[in-house]
Amino acid sequence: MELKVKADDGQQIWLSKEDIYHGSLILVNAAHAYLENTGNKQYLDEILQPVLKQREKDFSAKDTTRIETALPEIAERSEQNSEEFNMDIYDMKLQRRAVILLNELMEKMHGWEHIVPVSAWRPHKEQQSIWDTSMRESGRKFTETYVAVPGHSEHETGLAIDLGLKQDVIDFIRPEFPYEGICQRFRQLAPKYGFIERYPKGKEEVTGIGQEPWHFRYVGMPHAEIMTEKGMVLEEYMEFLRGYEYGKNPYRYCSQGKEIWISYLNAGQSEQICLDADHKTPRVISGNNVDGFVITEWRTCRG
Repeated sequence: MELKVKADDGQQIWLSKEDIYHGSLILVNAAHAYLENTGNKQYLDEILQPVLKQREKDFSAKDTTRIETALPEIAERSEQNSEEFNMDIYDMKLQRRAVILLNELMEKMHGWEHIVPVSAWRPHKEQQSIWDTSMRESGRKFTETYVAVPGHSEHETGLAIDLGLKQDVIDFIRPEFPYEGICQRFRQLAPKYGFIERYPKGKEEVTGIGQEPWHFRYVGMPHAEIMTEKGMVLEEYMEFLRGYEYGKNPYRYCSQGKEIWISYLNAGQSEQICLDADHKTPRVISGNNVDGFVITEWRTCRG
């Protein structure tokens, strides 16, 4: 999830042009496609892992949730061959860091007793199938509101998950995840674990997607907290960070006794970028999937 950057002699870090398209903060939307790397099985094995384990105490080994949908091509997976299918929740995967933190959050609030994963990572082919079938069955307006264009879906990154209130029948496209009870508690705690509600009400023109109370995106810490505090969606946050140039004027945010510096580095036309390594300062680098990098550094808060 975080970039695996190359260090030459331990004193320098090298970033390549390709690194722009990887990391927890990549912006994937109608304007910015996801650079798919799913053809490489080794790559998938390295970054994806099941959201739930078979031994998860809140589910039985045979537990499945009946997903109600109007997508017959997906429904064909069901033995009933009707407009619903049994989705194996244990097949759902996310990038490793997102899985770890999601489960820490769920453990804290006993969330898996009441909340079920509905959709997580999808290969491009599956996203295309969902799009095509929704267009055919539900029309263009509905599809463009609730289904991302194939190649432009966060689900293809392994950083996004749809969650639903646990019940007998769940709508696959629009699962119930209300702003009350256990679902709202999850929503309130999520930023501390690196997750944001990606498509909130009032931001439709910015994100290009209708309100989706069930769709959560892992962006990491402290970015999720900052975005939530400022009422920003990812598009707005990326623009906000452009005002804080790396090496000149980082955005400073204090959390848990640490001053965190966040800055933007434009890749320009260079094929490679060299940064000085600082082994005393923890640092995470993420591409933005557009033109550069977001660099997050953990420093000690000044008294």
